[in-house]
Amino acid sequence: MSEQIVYISVRALVEYAYLGGSIEAGFQSGAPLTEGTKAHRVIQQTYKETDRKEVYVQGEIPYGGLVFQLDGRCDGLLGGEDGTYTIDEIKSTSRDLELVGEDTHPVHWAQALCYAYLYAKAEQLGHMRVRLTYIHRKTEEQKRFERSAGFEELESFVRGLVESYAPYAVMQTDHARRRDRSIKELAFPFASYRQGQRNFAAAVYKSIADKKRLFARAPTGTGKTISTLFPSVKAIGEGLLQRFFYVTAKTTTRTAAEEAFAFMRSRGLHMRCVTLTAKEKICFKEETICHKDHCEYADGYYDRIQGAILDLLSEQSAITREVVETYARKHRVCPFEYSLDAAYAADAVICDYNYVYDPRIALKRLFEEQRRRTVVLVDEAHNLVDRGREMYSAALTKAPFLELKRLAKGLSPALHDAAKAVNNAFIRLRKEHAEQKHVVFQEAPLLLLPLLESFAGIAEAELAGPSSAELRPLLTDTYYAVQSFIRTYGYYDEKYVTYVLFERSDVTVKLFCLDPSGLLRQMGKGYRSHVSFSATLAPLAYYRDMLGGDADDYTMAIPSPFHKEQLDVLLLPLSTRYRDREHSYAPIADLLHRVTRERAGNYLVFFPSYEYMNEVVARFAEREPAGPVLVQSGGMSEEERDAFLGAFREDAELPTTGFAVMGGIFSEGIDLTGDRLTGVVIVGVGLPQLGLERDLIKRYFDETGKSGFDYAYKFPGMNKVLQAGGRLIRTETDRGTLVLVDDRFLQPGYRVMLPDEWKPVQLVGEDGRDGR
Repeated sequence: MSEQIVYISVRALVEYAYLGGSIEAGFQSGAPLTEGTKAHRVIQQTYKETDRKEVYVQGEIPYGGLVFQLDGRCDGLLGGEDGTYTIDEIKSTSRDLELVGEDTHPVHWAQALCYAYLYAKAEQLGHMRVRLTYIHRKTEEQKRFERSAGFEELESFVRGLVESYAPYAVMQTDHARRRDRSIKELAFPFASYRQGQRNFAAAVYKSIADKKRLFARAPTGTGKTISTLFPSVKAIGEGLLQRFFYVTAKTTTRTAAEEAFAFMRSRGLHMRCVTLTAKEKICFKEETICHKDHCEYADGYYDRIQGAILDLLSEQSAITREVVETYARKHRVCPFEYSLDAAYAADAVICDYNYVYDPRIALKRLFEEQRRRTVVLVDEAHNLVDRGREMYSAALTKAPFLELKRLAKGLSPALHDAAKAVNNAFIRLRKEHAEQKHVVFQEAPLLLLPLLESFAGIAEAELAGPSSAELRPLLTDTYYAVQSFIRTYGYYDEKYVTYVLFERSDVTVKLFCLDPSGLLRQMGKGYRSHVSFSATLAPLAYYRDMLGGDADDYTMAIPSPFHKEQLDVLLLPLSTRYRDREHSYAPIADLLHRVTRERAGNYLVFFPSYEYMNEVVARFAEREPAGPVLVQSGGMSEEERDAFLGAFREDAELPTTGFAVMGGIFSEGIDLTGDRLTGVVIVGVGLPQLGLERDLIKRYFDETGKSGFDYAYKFPGMNKVLQAGGRLIRTETDRGTLVLVDDRFLQPGYRVMLPDEWKPVQLVGEDGRDGR
């Protein structure tokens, strides 16, 4: 058997070998990458003409039947007059340089020594010098340390690092061989493909092979999950991919992906899949404070994590939340950080959109070469538009700075003054616009930015030390909010607007992302392919535009696998516009009574708002309903949600009528198959509530030559309608009645957006008779 090559970067190798210590205080410097880059340039600009910067080095190190292909890029290669070369490793920091000693960071020396070894080996040099240069990000103060080493010493040092990494590398290469063998033997896990499913799976594979984006409208029943996972698994077996991410916004769709993997695993697939769970949900402590003094799972985490990872990956392939929690307790490590570390070693990762698209949360240790061999599968992709706006917007309010000013008085004069300066800036804004509820600017608030940067620097220094227990929680939250604001400012362009809200004594400043397409494209850059799919990805051109696609990307619309005979569609052409709603309450309540009695069974009724829903519920309850009535409320717990859905039973003595809001927790990602759901009633065309942000979006797209009303209101609204209606027919044996209530469904602009399987509709009058 030929020796297998293990590719690893210098940085990854030394960080593995020198890993140790605790998760510190839940605080890490949020300094933008640009600050570190700027600091590096300050040093590199002092180099002589004969010196080189950003020098790529690589080399092979045989060890234990493997060949380690080690590479990296050193910051500087300095040529001395005596023929001795010096590797310069530059590190930027916000710490006081008085606290940085020669042996403070052994991992930095290790990185420089690796670069020195690779260069000496390539150039056949017997001796090298290495230098660590530390530079303060703000003051640009510098501090240097130097050492020299012979080639034999360098070689022995690097082989020691490789030796420590070898057990993990052996495990990974053995796993890869077994995985690839199982993939080659894996057939499509179902007896046959559904209508359109084979074409969808083939399109996914082709987009991966061609390094293209694919946007697909795949109706309910298509088998979207397996249609995207199976060809991605095959692409790994063919060597096109190293891994893939299955990203989604909802727990239910994450569960569907886990179940699909379990099904393929039962057919012989050997593949590691990690599910990432939000820190707040998976944390073992009542309060999520990542500090060794508060949490035993953070204390000494990095001393134990390598053994914990080896144990987990050696024993498990389906690394779900439950598995992570079990092994985290066994090894006494933080379950959230544990799952992240496991994800970097996984073949597949099931996670929220944030881990790919949010710059604050995205997995940052995924190197460029790994990205090029990774595909992103975006489930329920219609949700990513508004989620993108949320990720790339940032807001600050006045209140935390006022409170910090009070708390810091007498404890930290510098922090007190910095918080006071920001608070005063908010006060000035309120005074300048005293008679207004809000004000909108096309530019970023430039006068606020230097005050925030000053505050961030002082807060960072405060958090790096033993700050007050009373001060620390609020300071941590405010620091990260400020860093998010500063980072967002760096993205600010013509696709942004700034608005300021004045509410009583408080002031809110928001950098609002009107169009997230460019940033979604930027965050997704470098991946081999993206596959964005949803049952309601319509119009395709709109979603391709808003999700950062291009005109030459692949698109496809798969026909529904269900028959029109499975669905009866009724339309009550009643106005549900805000000005007419009061007159619609009684007719809608009457309609519901008639429909639920004439076509007995369980019904879900969706409304555009809680207020509208509650008015109709009150009138519906005045007359004795046929069975139990359930009403969605805001902020329902998981237990309350489960109880709501659990009431929709096939064997119930009396039918259940459930009232919910469009776009809420019950209008997406739930399956009530068979007689658990007989009918769905949709009131209105789902238009988002009129408000400042939606109007700003409308104005922006009008000014860019597109239909602002469509982009801000109609397309997002009709997506809610399609999602709600999609709850009804989930399998080939389902039958049901869909009732649409709104006269706008008769207008061409709305009618064209209805799926073919919803046409034709049968008109009914307010008296329940055929209205054709």
